[in-house]
Amino acid sequence: MWAFIFQPLLYCYITLGAIAPAKPHTRVFHPIHVSTTNIEYNGQENKLEVICTIYTDDFEAALAKQYHAKTDLNKAEAHKAMDALIRSYLGTNLQVRTGDAAVKLNYLGFEINREATDIYLESDKMPLVKKIGVQVSLLHNLFDDQINIVHITVNGIRKSEKLDYPEKRVEQIF
Repeated sequence: MWAFIFQPLLYCYITLGAIAPAKPHTRVFHPIHVSTTNIEYNGQENKLEVICTIYTDDFEAALAKQYHAKTDLNKAEAHKAMDALIRSYLGTNLQVRTGDAAVKLNYLGFEINREATDIYLESDKMPLVKKIGVQVSLLHNLFDDQINIVHITVNGIRKSEKLDYPEKRVEQIF
C-alpha cells in the first residue's frame, strides 16, 4: 500500500529535479561572530602553545579591512602572503603576559579546518607560569557583537572566559 502512495511522489521529485533549474550554491552566513583562543602551558617543553580559531569568512574580511588587501586563505599560492597578514594581525590583536612580562609569541602558521581557520603560535621556553593575562581584540575591527572566548590551561587546570565586545582583557591565576 505504501509503495502505491510513495511511488507517484518519487516520480514527481525526479521529474521536478530534472526540470527545475539547479540553484547556484549560495553562501550561508552564520549569525554569531565568535572566536576562540586556546592557551596551554606545555610543561614538557616549557612553552605556551596558542591556537586561535576564527570563522574563515569573517577572518578574511577583517584582514582585508585592516590591510586594504585582497584576501583568500584557501588559495595555496597566496599562503605566504596570507602568513604575513595573519602574523601582523595577531601581533596587533593578541597579547599575552605572564606575571608582568609580555610574552613573545612565534607564529607557526595556519590551516583551514572546514569553515574555520586555526592559527598556531608558541612562546619561547619559560618557567612554569602562575598568572596569565591576555588581551584579545580579534575581529573587533569588524563586528560590534564579537565574542572572543579564551581558554587557558596550566597543569591540567583549565579556566575559560567569554569576552563580549568591547571587552578584551582577561587574567587568570593558577
